[in-house]
Amino acid sequence: MPLKILVISNYRTTITVRPEAEIFIGLQKRGHSVTIMTYGDSAYCKNFQEAGIRVIDFHPEKKLDKAEIAFIRKELIDGAYDILHLFNGVSMVNGIQAAKGVPVKVLLYRGFQGHIHWYDPSIYYKFLHPRVDAILCNSEGVAEHIDKARVFVKPKLVTVNKGHRLEWYEEVEAMSHEELGLDPNAFYAACVANNRKMKGMPYLLESFAHLPEEANIHLLVLGKDMDIPENQKIIASLPHPERIHILGWRPDGLRIIKMAQTFLLASLYGESITKSVLEGMSLGTPAIITDIPGNREMIEDGVSGYVVPKKNPQAMAEALVKMYNDPQAPETMGAAAKERIRTRFNSEQTILGYEACYQELVDQV
Repeated sequence: MPLKILVISNYRTTITVRPEAEIFIGLQKRGHSVTIMTYGDSAYCKNFQEAGIRVIDFHPEKKLDKAEIAFIRKELIDGAYDILHLFNGVSMVNGIQAAKGVPVKVLLYRGFQGHIHWYDPSIYYKFLHPRVDAILCNSEGVAEHIDKARVFVKPKLVTVNKGHRLEWYEEVEAMSHEELGLDPNAFYAACVANNRKMKGMPYLLESFAHLPEEANIHLLVLGKDMDIPENQKIIASLPHPERIHILGWRPDGLRIIKMAQTFLLASLYGESITKSVLEGMSLGTPAIITDIPGNREMIEDGVSGYVVPKKNPQAMAEALVKMYNDPQAPETMGAAAKERIRTRFNSEQTILGYEACYQELVDQV
């Protein structure tokens, strides 16, 4: 049966939010009635409205704010919603309070692993609040982490990956080597990440110390704050520091990823299903990633890329050399990566997964 769904999330950045925003456009097209509370200047508001979704120009700013809670509560009562889905911390805290005594199913979203512990009092205002009916997790790794934390309160855990669509990336043209002043005969690995400890950047850089001299492999690093002294020191110590290119954040990053032969990610913890890896796979760029919970679900080792142990530069270097030494690997593994997006990490499957979860909750007596 058609459901009335209220979503509270931030949709200001188009590229970042697209996999999530398209879920609700898909649900609206499937006959459900979706209302979204978000900032009125959000990049996706026009898309939502064109799909028939009602947009409310509102997003909570302060946790436990009485006026904001009252605003959400009034909408819940007036709209007689079946589902309230909350996507970020401040919306969770205020939305849960607003739903007290209201006959609506409350769902939270969790997109990364970590920072949920039974002994943390703040978590009982969000993920371990007894008013929460279910938590939609972006990977099995996230669900496993929450499961370990829910000692006293046990909300339902449902895993639905945020999928992509290959057609989103059909018009992306690979950047030419000339545009970046690069050697067209070299092999390129790309990494997209902002400088955070969880990304394991020192280990990734150190892997280039284990490459054979004759391997003309370059690294293209896209992201914020990657030129910090710690990283620069490692780069300077490498046999070929000139093969490491710190490019910073770029709006044309997808073009660079499509140009590269492989994608590298050396994450240590805290990831779920890293969006930049899925984007690369959608572009036909196979990845070499670490075996942390969540991320390891993305790649079929040896088929659509390689999965290596975390904190192991030697293992990452060996996988990189293996791909370098097989001229057909980037193309064959890239094709397998696109097929994995089509069959395993597909947006349509995400829409159906959300719909099934909502319906099951509503059908419960």
